[in-house]
Amino acid sequence: MHAKHRVGRRSLVFPGRPSVLSTFTVAGPMEGQGPLGRAFDTVIPDTFYGERCWEQTESKMLREAIVHCIQAAGAAESDVDVLFTGDLLAQCIAGSYAARDLAVPHFGLYSACASFAEGLIAASAFLEGGFAAHAVVAVSSHHDAAERQFRFPTELGVQRPPTAQWTATLAAAVMLGYPGSPFAGGAGRVRITGATLGEVIDVGVKDPYDMGTAMAPAAVDTLATHFKDFGVPPSYYDVIVTGDLGAVGQRIAADLLESKGLAVKDRFQDCGLLLYDRARQDVHAGGSGAACSAGVFCAHFYRGMMNGSWRRILFAPTGALHSPVSSKQGEAIPAICHAVALEAV
Repeated sequence: MHAKHRVGRRSLVFPGRPSVLSTFTVAGPMEGQGPLGRAFDTVIPDTFYGERCWEQTESKMLREAIVHCIQAAGAAESDVDVLFTGDLLAQCIAGSYAARDLAVPHFGLYSACASFAEGLIAASAFLEGGFAAHAVVAVSSHHDAAERQFRFPTELGVQRPPTAQWTATLAAAVMLGYPGSPFAGGAGRVRITGATLGEVIDVGVKDPYDMGTAMAPAAVDTLATHFKDFGVPPSYYDVIVTGDLGAVGQRIAADLLESKGLAVKDRFQDCGLLLYDRARQDVHAGGSGAACSAGVFCAHFYRGMMNGSWRRILFAPTGALHSPVSSKQGEAIPAICHAVALEAV
């Protein structure tokens, strides 16, 4: 059977152009104090948010983002055909615990900090294939929960090296449908036109405090493949956005892309560098986390596309695919990057 929506080896085209109908963000207190603080829909007062542990806080934030996103579109839970969630907690419990309170079919996804892009691609495929009319994609992360799971107990106060990044306390959700949907006034001005699927890339980096170096080659591989598959130069896009590479990883990725003849530096941005003010907030190399790129997309890039600041965006979150066990066993950190092309009409 011919894969009629396949472009090149690893890319997809969506002729129906699934549209973003609504978004909603729930940010932590530190994120609320950053450059995008005023753009988040909700900023919680503290990192517990009335719960007894950080994991429950993250799940609560995710659930609220999903519910309010659906409401923002003027829809009900019964109008959502499928929900895709992603998070960093073991067995993706933030998403499954949030979904247990919702009467919506659920898929739990994991590509670490690239989970949001994975969800957008999966949801777009469901819509394009006629398996859903409306879908919600939502992801979350919590700094303290992630630190406890992936690195050291937060109470230990381990010193972080300059290459370390700060896991964002955030939850973000988007609702997708087709142009002409009865929800959100049928607006859907920001549309998903295509995507490039990532391959797992491992360059041998083992330091969990230097994920930017581990993820940069994956970003380069996916972006270079995207330009080749679609036959477009980087200048086709107004901005090329990576997720969570931070200061170290973004510099490496930009240099590697330039060495391949892909001039990106005049339009290359990273969500991990936009979420915080590194001069004022002690986040070292920048932000990270499953919801870092999602929160920045919803609060910054989506709004910018809606107000005419950008027309075309290539959105390419990256994920480090290690686990606490693999790190203790001395394994390297494999990484992945999925890219989503969006256009405002």
